[in-house]
Amino acid sequence: MRISEIGSPELRPSHHDSSSQLLSQLECSIKEGELLSPEKPLPTNLSSDIRSTLSQLSSLVPFSNSIKLQIWKLSFRLWNACVDLSNAAGVRASSDKVGEEVVKLRQVSADMLLLAGNVDGVPSPALKSASFYYKTGLIWHELRRFDLAASCFEKATDLTAKLDVATISDPGERKLLLDLNIARSRTAWDVADRNLAVTLLNRAKNLLSGSAEHYKALGNQYLVFGKSALSKIEGSGVKEALKLMNEALDLFEKGLSTARTRNGTEDLKASRSKCLRFIAAVHLQGEEFESVLKCIRVLREGGGDRHPCLPVLAMKAWLGLGRYGEAEKELRSMVVNKGVPESIWVSAVEAYFDAAGTAGAETTKGLFLGLLDRCHVSAGAAVRIAFRVVGEGGSGDGARVRAKVAAELVSDERVVALFAGEAAAKDRTAMHAVLWNCAADHFRLKDYVTSADMFEKSMLYVPYNIENRILRAKSFRVLCLCHLGLSQLDQAQEYINEAEKIEPNIACAFLKFKIYLQKNDHNAAIHQMQGMITCIDFTPDFLSLSAHEAIACRAIPVAVASLTNLLDFSSGKAMPTTEVAVLRTLVTILAHDSGCEQEILKFMKRAHLRISELGPDCFFGKGEVGRRERNWFAVNAWNFGSNAGKEKNYEACAEFFRLASEFYSVVLDGEMEENSIMVCKSLTLTVSAMVAAEKQRQVPLLDAEVKQAIKLLERAGKTLSSISSRTQLNEDQATAIKPNLFFIYTFNAYDLHGRLNDLGSQQLQLVKTFAASKFCNPNHLLQIGLNASQGPQSNHEVATFALTECLSAFLSSPSPDYQNIALIARRLISVSSIHRGETDDDAVYAMYKQAYRIMVGLKDGDYPTDEAKWLAVTAWNRAAMPVCLGQADAAKKWMNMGLEVASKVAGMDTYRSCMEDFVADFAKKHARIDDDGESN
Repeated sequence: MRISEIGSPELRPSHHDSSSQLLSQLECSIKEGELLSPEKPLPTNLSSDIRSTLSQLSSLVPFSNSIKLQIWKLSFRLWNACVDLSNAAGVRASSDKVGEEVVKLRQVSADMLLLAGNVDGVPSPALKSASFYYKTGLIWHELRRFDLAASCFEKATDLTAKLDVATISDPGERKLLLDLNIARSRTAWDVADRNLAVTLLNRAKNLLSGSAEHYKALGNQYLVFGKSALSKIEGSGVKEALKLMNEALDLFEKGLSTARTRNGTEDLKASRSKCLRFIAAVHLQGEEFESVLKCIRVLREGGGDRHPCLPVLAMKAWLGLGRYGEAEKELRSMVVNKGVPESIWVSAVEAYFDAAGTAGAETTKGLFLGLLDRCHVSAGAAVRIAFRVVGEGGSGDGARVRAKVAAELVSDERVVALFAGEAAAKDRTAMHAVLWNCAADHFRLKDYVTSADMFEKSMLYVPYNIENRILRAKSFRVLCLCHLGLSQLDQAQEYINEAEKIEPNIACAFLKFKIYLQKNDHNAAIHQMQGMITCIDFTPDFLSLSAHEAIACRAIPVAVASLTNLLDFSSGKAMPTTEVAVLRTLVTILAHDSGCEQEILKFMKRAHLRISELGPDCFFGKGEVGRRERNWFAVNAWNFGSNAGKEKNYEACAEFFRLASEFYSVVLDGEMEENSIMVCKSLTLTVSAMVAAEKQRQVPLLDAEVKQAIKLLERAGKTLSSISSRTQLNEDQATAIKPNLFFIYTFNAYDLHGRLNDLGSQQLQLVKTFAASKFCNPNHLLQIGLNASQGPQSNHEVATFALTECLSAFLSSPSPDYQNIALIARRLISVSSIHRGETDDDAVYAMYKQAYRIMVGLKDGDYPTDEAKWLAVTAWNRAAMPVCLGQADAAKKWMNMGLEVASKVAGMDTYRSCMEDFVADFAKKHARIDDDGESN
């Protein structure tokens, strides 16, 4: 150090002067603090100023006793000022910055005592200083400034650490030491230093000094820690809680042995009982039910404890042991105990019912009704009980039993009375929701009896006012549904009539429609369905829904009427489903009922009309959906036509096949061409049905109808010509086109052209085309030939051509059908004889000759005997005219033909002998005539 820096004694202020100056500053600051008022904002720098002064003052230690005494006095003045401020303002909030400033001043006051140290004449200065730190620490703890609180408690502990507890006789001072340890332990617990907290409590046992009050205080702190540990979720929390509570119980029992006053004894007994109750709760949480019952037995027998929680704990313990009878006794004891709060009683009932289940439903009801007689019960409690009894859904007998008990409970007049008035509006709504949901659950399970009962009970909690009008109507509607499910139609109608009086709407109208359906009153159902359209909230969906209901009830007329009204109502409007789907459904419905061909035909014609109005893509739809719809109508029209044909309803058959051709000819988006083969088949069968209907009703077709049929066949003919001209058919075409189709087409075309007096060449060309096709069959040609050879519109050219081609086909067969061959031969001879007369005798002779040649080489019986005899006889008879006319050559020709044929027929020997004799006589006679002629 420099010499210049060392002050001379004259210039350096003395130690006493510095202390006085700092004490004056300190006193000024404290005076400022004494003048503070809670109405005015506190200066935030006051505590820092005082602390700065103390810092300077600490450099002058050691102090004289007078200075120490002065510091003590200033400290108490500051402390008292803080106490006055706190009492006046009640500052205790952590968010209040002013309150924190006051606590800082308190801590400065404690620091002043610590700085001053011991003072002569002041008893127990260390304990007084420690008390300031203790009280300040308590306030910091309340403000949750645990670090500052712990600092204060530790300084107080340091001040008292060197004291001999045995020498302290003052009860207040001994209590301070105990409270200090407890407070420090509480702070350690709150900062999660559990080990330190328990250690500090254990140390505090040495400070009890045999005082009952001390035992109670320490025991209570153990109990607080035990309750806190019990709230932990981990399993270790239960063990820790039990250990702490046992410590508390031990302290309370020791305190009882030291208690000298009645009040002290009663307080300790109450604390002991409280501790035992918590220990019982700990055992219950740990599922140690026997231990729970032991605690309760001790409480009841030893102290006569009647706390409301004891029956609850006992009941839960008995339930845990499965002894429901004992649990019910505990529960019933609560009914007569007026000290049990409603919340605890309801909680106990819920616990009992959760454990006992359905078996406890009746007991729960009885107990709750008994509680109504004992005291006032809130509506909320009734809701909770009803909810527990009803349960959360479920099925089976158990659910039905619970619902029945709940219905009896909520319908009791005393329970209903709890919900009267506006004050219970919220609980009333809650009760209605509980009952409604229960009813809905049973309705979904199709338990309509239980559902109806619960819906009825829920209406007890619907006030009869305008605001709840809609809810009442809804209740009547669901009751109607329940009775519909039970097929109690009269009751259902009563409920829906009530609902309609309150709130007439489409739902009521539809339910009435359902009732009529189930009563099989189709006319009333149709009338009701038509009335639905007039409802304000009507939508077309209800017509679709009505149709579904009618189908389910097999009420076909009602379903048809519903869908028909849907089509009419939605004409040009948006529909809940497509028009094609509605028409398809109509046709499907009618198809299940016999005798509805005309109705089906009407709707199929309507579908065809809508195709022309909307276009195929708009009506059927596009893509694969449209193709499926088109094919459905086409295939069903074909099937209906086939069925009508089988039933010989040929008029309907023709209409259906005509529609089938129209549907098959529809070309949708993305398709290259129509289904030409099915169009051809449909058109051909349409004409066949028209001809069959003509024969059935025996009224000839009009010329216009004939021309129309010919036009249809012309369309079919184009397809057949195209197909028959192909050298190879694919598998589908080969399957679809059968030989009889071409025959039917040709046969009908031939017939219809003949009616219009067309030239025979047109008919002949049709037959020639058929004969040249791949589908020609000899039997079909035979039928055409026979038909052309007879009747008023016979055509000998067609007959001759068809029969000749047919004969050639039969003869070329490996196994000729001589029955048909004989028939053809006879018919050819007849046709030639009729249409050619005797001018073409050679042609007729040639046919006989051909027939003879066929017979040559055959076994007896191969060629039909009757036909052979006919040939022989008719050939012989043809000689009669030439004989009469003297045409010997012609006569010989036919007689010889008859003899030749007769020679091939078994059983004509006698005839042949006569024929030979006649031929011989005829030859002799003509020989003489010839000789006479030569001689002349």
